[in-house]
Amino acid sequence: MSAILKGSIGYIPPEYGMGGQPSTLGDIYSYGILLLEIFTRKKPTDEMFEGDMGTHKLTSIALPNRVMDIIDPSLLSKQEYDDRDHHEISTNDETSIRRRDMEPNVLAMMEDWLVSVLQIGVSCSSTSPSERIPMPVVVNKLQAIMNSYLRFNNLQ
Repeated sequence: MSAILKGSIGYIPPEYGMGGQPSTLGDIYSYGILLLEIFTRKKPTDEMFEGDMGTHKLTSIALPNRVMDIIDPSLLSKQEYDDRDHHEISTNDETSIRRRDMEPNVLAMMEDWLVSVLQIGVSCSSTSPSERIPMPVVVNKLQAIMNSYLRFNNLQ
C-alpha cells in the first residue's frame, strides 16, 4: 500500500518532500504557516516570494523590530476590510497612517502581542521538525497573549 500526500503547496512541511512520514510535527508546520499567513496576509505562494524567500523567512527577518512592516494593515484598524473589492492595501502608507492615530502605549502593546504571535508561527514552521514547538505549548502561549490583550482592553 502506498501513501499519497495531499495538501497545498507551501503548507506541506519540507520533510514530506524528502520522503518523511506524515506526523503531528508536519501538522504543526502547516499550522505555523497558516498563522503567519493570517497575520501577514501573505500566502506561501505569493508572487512576491522568490528563491528561498517565503512567509516563514519574511517573518523571521522582520522579528522582532520590523513586525509592523509586515503585518496585515487591517489588523491595526477597527474598520472592516472589504475582501469582496479585492483591493490591495499599500502596506507602508496605510500602516503609517494608522500608527499615527494610535496612542503610544496601545501601539507598543499591539507590537508586543504581534511579535509574540509571529514568534509562535515561526517556531511552528521551522524547517527542522525537532525545532517545532509542541501544540500544547502553542495553545498555552496563545492563551497567555489573549489574556494579556483582554486585560489591557478592560483597562482602556
